Amino acid sequence: MAQVSAAKESFAALLEESFGSSDSLEGTVVKGRILSIDNDQVLIDVGLKSEGRVALKEFAVPGQPIELKAGDTVEVYLERMEDKNGEAVLSREKAKREEAWTLLEKSFTDQSRVTGIIFGRVKGGFTVDLNGAVAFLPGSQVDIRPVRDITPLMGTPQPFQILKMDRSRGNIVVSRRAVLEESRAEARSELVASLKEGQVLQGVVKNITDYGAFVDLGGVDGLLHVTDIAWRRINHPSEALQIGQTVTVQVIRFNPETQRISLGMKQLEADPWEGVEAKYPPQAKFKGRVTNITDYGAFVELEPGIEGLVHVSEMSWTKKNVHPGKIVSTSQEVEVMVLDVDPVKRRISLGLKQTMQNPWEAFVEKFPGGTELEGEVKNITEFGLFVGLPGDIDGMVHLSDLDWNTPGEQAIQEYKKGDQVKVKVLDVDVEKERISLGIKQLASDPFESAAAGVKKGEVVTCTVTQVTEGGIEVEVGEGFTGFIRKSDLSRERSEQRPDRFAVGEKVDAKVTQIDRGSRKIGLSIKAKEVEEEKSAMAEFGSSDSGASLGDILGAALKRKQQND
Repeated sequence: MAQVSAAKESFAALLEESFGSSDSLEGTVVKGRILSIDNDQVLIDVGLKSEGRVALKEFAVPGQPIELKAGDTVEVYLERMEDKNGEAVLSREKAKREEAWTLLEKSFTDQSRVTGIIFGRVKGGFTVDLNGAVAFLPGSQVDIRPVRDITPLMGTPQPFQILKMDRSRGNIVVSRRAVLEESRAEARSELVASLKEGQVLQGVVKNITDYGAFVDLGGVDGLLHVTDIAWRRINHPSEALQIGQTVTVQVIRFNPETQRISLGMKQLEADPWEGVEAKYPPQAKFKGRVTNITDYGAFVELEPGIEGLVHVSEMSWTKKNVHPGKIVSTSQEVEVMVLDVDPVKRRISLGLKQTMQNPWEAFVEKFPGGTELEGEVKNITEFGLFVGLPGDIDGMVHLSDLDWNTPGEQAIQEYKKGDQVKVKVLDVDVEKERISLGIKQLASDPFESAAAGVKKGEVVTCTVTQVTEGGIEVEVGEGFTGFIRKSDLSRERSEQRPDRFAVGEKVDAKVTQIDRGSRKIGLSIKAKEVEEEKSAMAEFGSSDSGASLGDILGAALKRKQQND
């Protein structure tokens, strides 16, 4: 019996040595040799009393073809020594998972990067194959910036950082963003250390705002202001750039303390303002495109990068108080004249009206002084009438040029806006853009015709029209008035009273002055009486001969009555 017992123990030892203990092998990764590949099953010998089968798909690697053949050595996970069919239960996936978990735990502890392949989408993110272990990649951890299409990243090995892992639950969370940020920080430090003004770099447009675009230079952002994109006027950066576009830029300014970087694109092109004075001399005419309209004028592009301003005062000869947008429109092609060039301030003053004939010059050529024409009353002011004339310009009839006899304040009451009136051109001042017109000049001056028959020193008969404290106003003939001052009403001081006269009364007076400016005649009864006295004295003797002044004047009066 003792021999039998010893033999049993010896056989058990041999078995354990040959196959090993199931307790020590089950649940571990073992090496095996591929015996054959039949359809989608791989037969593997792991050194046990029976072989095991593994599905061919378990050997698949995302993005790569399966390359297996008989005789290859592979590692598999031994789940059980044998199943109901007497075969070993093996798993390649679990073997890869076990192997991967061991390596991943080490990487997680060391905070080192791992390589994985994004192969699927799940709620809130994506699945990543880390050499057999499946990890979760949250959507926010894919990239530094939101990625609309992740397709180009799938199936391609990518570096990841393990954020969390729990082997008991089989959970792994990874981040691609953390790796990119780390690389970005390294690149930023290198770039900032070597950055200098004037340096030319390539970058990607990261963001666009109203005032410019932010360009990613590879770990650091720079601002490309809208005025530094191109020499030509750009109203909004989106006119020339789009997000994701690769651009070549130059570092204009760099502040190492704030790490603010100002970039420029136009600085890499020739400055169009060089030699601008020779290219655009004053008085020369050019064609350009309206790029911008403001309250004070319009900007016209003469060539890309060269703009000039047409001030509102230089836009039209006749439209003075009109917004520039009523005269020109954006993108309209116009002809302009160069008025002034300032290359230092990069300013060109342009004129639009100078390319058209001056309507005042055209008017004076066609309608010189003395020309009679007809126009519409455009406006009535306290100092005269504005009349519309050919050439879309206005002329003015001053109050003093409305009527020969009626005061202007009264004469203007007879006109209203819209009336058609005949006028005579009196004067044209092209420089001041003024045209003087007259209405009364259409007829001859009645004062001149009446005054032509009156001579200074002559005695005339006139009619009293008004009695004032200072004298009397009289009408001489037809069409003009005269005035006899109080002191000229009589030779005798006691008779120098205006109240001695009545409106309508006829009086004789001597013409002392003809004032064409005031259109009045100065008269004097006193001067007439003095002259009559001198004449009588000469003819009838002097008072020294014994005759009294009354006798002399009486004789003269009697003679006059007899002659009458």
